[in-house]
Amino acid sequence: MATWKLIKLKFERCPAHFGELGIGMESTTERVHSDTLFSAWMSSFARLYPNEIDALFNRFHDDALPAIRISSTFIYRETDKGTIYYLPRPLKFPVNYPQDNDLEFFKTYKKLNYLPLKVWQRWYQGEGFTSADRQELIARTNGAKGGNLDAEGTFDYKQAFKIEKVPKIAVDRNTRATNLYHTAFVYFEWNQNGNSIQSLSGLYFLLHFHQDDVELATRLEDALKLLGEEGLGGERSSGAGRFKVEWNDIPSDWQSVVEHPDTLTSHYLISLFWEDDVSQLLKYFLKTFKIIRLKKNRCLLQELIHNFAL
Repeated sequence: MATWKLIKLKFERCPAHFGELGIGMESTTERVHSDTLFSAWMSSFARLYPNEIDALFNRFHDDALPAIRISSTFIYRETDKGTIYYLPRPLKFPVNYPQDNDLEFFKTYKKLNYLPLKVWQRWYQGEGFTSADRQELIARTNGAKGGNLDAEGTFDYKQAFKIEKVPKIAVDRNTRATNLYHTAFVYFEWNQNGNSIQSLSGLYFLLHFHQDDVELATRLEDALKLLGEEGLGGERSSGAGRFKVEWNDIPSDWQSVVEHPDTLTSHYLISLFWEDDVSQLLKYFLKTFKIIRLKKNRCLLQELIHNFAL
């Protein structure tokens, strides 16, 4: 029997650095993609259970029935009305979306890169886009607040975190010359009551087991807790990326999102997807970049494949 879990990563007041592709440390995203999470998680699993990691990887060879599936991480935010789970807004317009693309509300609509779960379900699985939504978006464009979308936290995504740059000094090992640079960190919303720290926001992801496997679930949870102690992302040597794990059964309001009825007409992807295998990717590099010394430097090849897959 298939099993779904919803797992929260609570960073409390610990900053994190989830670097962007490119040179430098001055940018960070607010969340982690599925490939980064899986790699870090499996590394912790291998350290905790070195004799079992090969057997676990062998269970992924069956593409139709892998041992587990995970989503990328997304923002959650605790409010006095409950927990808001944000999901990426699909490129496809919602059900009953107006065809005229009226700029009065489209300017605000296109900025909604992430939607609360309830709004996502209503727009894409329920009654769809309504005239009240249109009027509220128009009012929002003109500076007014209030309405159903506002009450559901549709416009509050960026209140769950903040990104700040921290100055740092690099010292040359030979000349002892110093160089000033900045590193960006993401801080998730939290508050403190006495000695108790409460995470008001953080990251969550979905975990799917093809069949109920209590032993594997226990080992994966232990490995994730170990990862939380070591840190996720960059700047771990500075104490960044540490989190606490909250392992939950998937809430009932998620059932319509993860279930696949026979009448399903489209799918929604919430993890990274790469359709080509490694042999095809290798041919791409050999043809495009004309790398001559790959056989002498397999580490370089593995690094290139990893970076390209991102």
